[in-house]
Amino acid sequence: MYQVLLKTHYVVVSLFFLIYLIKTVLLLLNKNEPLAKLSKAVKVPEMIISFLFLATGIYLMTQVEIKPLLTIKVTIVLLSIPLAIIGFKKANKALALISFLLITAAFGMGEMLKKTKVVVSEKAVNADGSINGQELYTANCSTCHGNDGKLKMAGAFDLSLTQLSNDSMAAIMLQGRNTMSPIAGLSAEQAQAVAQYVSQNIKGK
Repeated sequence: MYQVLLKTHYVVVSLFFLIYLIKTVLLLLNKNEPLAKLSKAVKVPEMIISFLFLATGIYLMTQVEIKPLLTIKVTIVLLSIPLAIIGFKKANKALALISFLLITAAFGMGEMLKKTKVVVSEKAVNADGSINGQELYTANCSTCHGNDGKLKMAGAFDLSLTQLSNDSMAAIMLQGRNTMSPIAGLSAEQAQAVAQYVSQNIKGK
């Protein structure tokens, strides 16, 4: 369900962005007649796309941890929509351009949110200098997988049911797969430590 809605959201956001790009360019170039024809032609599809944009976005927000960057992104989107409506309705180039730039910024933030950076605390290193896989798992994986691996937040797989080897799990952490982005900054040794922790304490439980 999550993956379907995530892909749907990405498609409608891309269509939303494309429509506003074309409309903004036409407005800035004083192509009033083509702009009017386009606006009329996409009126219904644009309403559907906007609804899906907001509906899927709201659902996805309920499935992830609310971070400051995500809050800023949502605020920018909510601000850009009324500016766009007023800008195109009154043929105000400045408002239309500002709205498009805000939408562009929100799109860019969405891409940034996909990148996960490893969180490492002092507890991630044991007294003997070895890597504490449990601490790394708790800091970086438990938000979506849960402490027991069964949370399945944001489309995360139930780790208690995984049949993957340690090497395969480590590769997913380093390279990403499906809705899971690579954990930037995670070393191969740290990934192996997390995978070993999952195998010993979560897998098959």
